[in-house]
Amino acid sequence: MDDRGQTVFVAGHRGMVGSAIVRRLQERDDARILTAERQTLDLLDQAAVRQFFADNRINQVYLAAAKVGGIHANNTFPADFIHDNLVIQANVIQAAHLTGVDRLLFLGSSCIYPKLADQPMREDALLTGVLEPTNEPYAIAKIAGIKMCESYNRQYGRRYRSVMPTNLYGPNDNFHPENSHVLPALMRRLHEAKAMGHASVTVWGTGRAMREFLHVDDMARASVFVMELDDTVYAANTRPDLSHINVGTGQDCTIRELAEALARVIGFEGRLDFDATKPDGTPRKLMDVSRLTSMGWQPEIALEDGLRQTYGWFLNHQDDLRR
Repeated sequence: MDDRGQTVFVAGHRGMVGSAIVRRLQERDDARILTAERQTLDLLDQAAVRQFFADNRINQVYLAAAKVGGIHANNTFPADFIHDNLVIQANVIQAAHLTGVDRLLFLGSSCIYPKLADQPMREDALLTGVLEPTNEPYAIAKIAGIKMCESYNRQYGRRYRSVMPTNLYGPNDNFHPENSHVLPALMRRLHEAKAMGHASVTVWGTGRAMREFLHVDDMARASVFVMELDDTVYAANTRPDLSHINVGTGQDCTIRELAEALARVIGFEGRLDFDATKPDGTPRKLMDVSRLTSMGWQPEIALEDGLRQTYGWFLNHQDDLRR
């Protein structure tokens, strides 16, 4: 690495969000980007993490590393999800503090909010109700991450911040046919249906459930924006005990509308059959992003444009995805 600018460590740089943050930072010339492959740095190893921070003069940390998965994985491995995420967070945040890193951004998830939170979900809904049982261990770990950042700020005067994204999609998403989220799963199924000449594709649920989707490149822009917010602006829009910031578009669509948009992008001209015997899930999940937009940030990528870009990435990486 050269001697220019600050050293920025992106933990989880191979994941969808981490890789997008790296792409965003690479557009600039005032930062040296530090990453570490899993075989080089095991974030579950406390001693290794502390040594890594001690060996590198790190100025900022984007904590995008996490153990993630769908409903099946969360139900099957709840102990792994709560343990691994708690340990990763504790290791990185403590090592950052011990080596004098003053700025850290923790990436959470909208699942931190109660199952029956009012819509759109505001930051102050945190810890006001029961969590969704299927991913409660993961959500509790993420809540702990927020509170760790707040606690280090209170006790040590650090500037550790947290962002809570809505449903993300884009390059490096998980397109696995069984355990991916609704958007990449539908994209893959519609692509395969088109390739095989199928007359129809079945979509679970009535299609009336509403979801919000944010392109991961917009998430990366928001992450850098929040990391670099002036302290006065940040303090004026948050509280010491409610410091996390929602990130989303503030707009949602029905699953039917999503499926129709994907069909247009992919060129699937068959029929979309909605299986009402299958569950819709939560009727609506929409983030209140007024706190972030009041500070001057807006998303840039419209949904259909983002779908088109993501589908192009999918087509270019099919061999990797099959492996």
